[in-house]
Formats: sequence, structure tokens, C-alpha cells
Amino acid sequence: MLLVGAGAAFAYWTNAGSGAGNAETGTNVAIVVNQTSTVAGMAPGVAAQPLSGNFDNANSGPVYVAAVTATVTGTDKTGCGATDYTIGGTATVATQVPAGTGVGSWSGLTIQFNNKTGVNQDACKNAIVSIAYASS
Repeated sequence: MLLVGAGAAFAYWTNAGSGAGNAETGTNVAIVVNQTSTVAGMAPGVAAQPLSGNFDNANSGPVYVAAVTATVTGTDKTGCGATDYTIGGTATVATQVPAGTGVGSWSGLTIQFNNKTGVNQDACKNAIVSIAYASS
């Protein structure tokens, strides 16, 4: 028995081509700045107290935070307002905050009750001070 091999030849054409596609970047949502420090006992002549905290980042990935700022927006007492308190310091973060709740940290700000010499500040006794935080 003799085996005979059979071969096949194929012809082809060469060609060049081109095409196009799309890719899309996402967006992010604002993070929430949390205060974790407890501030109590502010009064005329009492030293400034530290403010510190962390973040809630609902994004799917990390976000860069340069700094945190704070502003006293008012109090729960009539006759006691934002001008009775001073926010001081600098809260530089300069890092990426990971996704999650209660993540990252910030510090460096303080709050102090203003001692307005010669002014009765009894309206501020037991006041709850409202502070607005912002990140950049």
C-alpha cells in the first residue's frame, strides 16, 4: 500500500484597514467631611480646641483632597452668633482619600470662643455651634 500525500494551496489578498472606537471617563460625587473631635466647655478666655475628622467617599475609587476649611454658620441660641467664635489653623490633607465611610483623616483646625471684652456674652451659655466644612 502506498500513501500519497495531497497538499492544498491557498491564495490570499493583503489589505490595510482602519476603524474607530470610543472610551469614556467617569465622574465623581462630592465627598462628605466629618468632624470626629469632641469640643466642649468653650468660654471666654478658654484656649482654642482642636477640630479633626475623616471623610465619607461614596465614589468607586479614591479622590484627591487638598485641604479642609471650616466656617461657623451660627448657633442654636438667640443673641449668640457666628461672630462669637473663631476658626483658626490650616487643615492641609494633600493626599488621595480611598473609597469608603470614615476613611482618611484631617486635622489642624481649631475653634475658640471670642472673649468680647466689656460685652455680656451670657446668650452663648450652653450654645450648640454649627460648623460647615468644605474640602478642596
